[in-house]
Amino acid sequence: MKVKRIVANIETQDITSAKHFYQDLLGLEMLMDHGWIATYGTDGQMSIQVSFASEGGSGTPTPDLSIEVDDVDVALERMRMAGIPIEYGPHDEPWGVRRFYVRDPFGKLVNILGHLESD
Repeated sequence: MKVKRIVANIETQDITSAKHFYQDLLGLEMLMDHGWIATYGTDGQMSIQVSFASEGGSGTPTPDLSIEVDDVDVALERMRMAGIPIEYGPHDEPWGVRRFYVRDPFGKLVNILGHLESD
């Protein structure tokens, strides 16, 4: 047996609010919409990971989701332009990522990160 996919399920009665944050701001595609559930993602291959943490690193709270992007500064600017408060960062962490935290429309703490380029 091989795990093929892991999906984070976020409970909400306002499913349409996900579109602005996850599709418009972060660029994810709508993969499925049954009215009672909407799934966003990419057609490209993504790594399967699940993390368990006692904190978020650097003394921050543990985020509910971590989303890796190809350009953290573009993601940060989109969040700022949309008026979404930045709860942490942006910060270059000693373990090699640049990141910031925001809350999605459902109150989930989202860690948006990118790996720093090595010299």
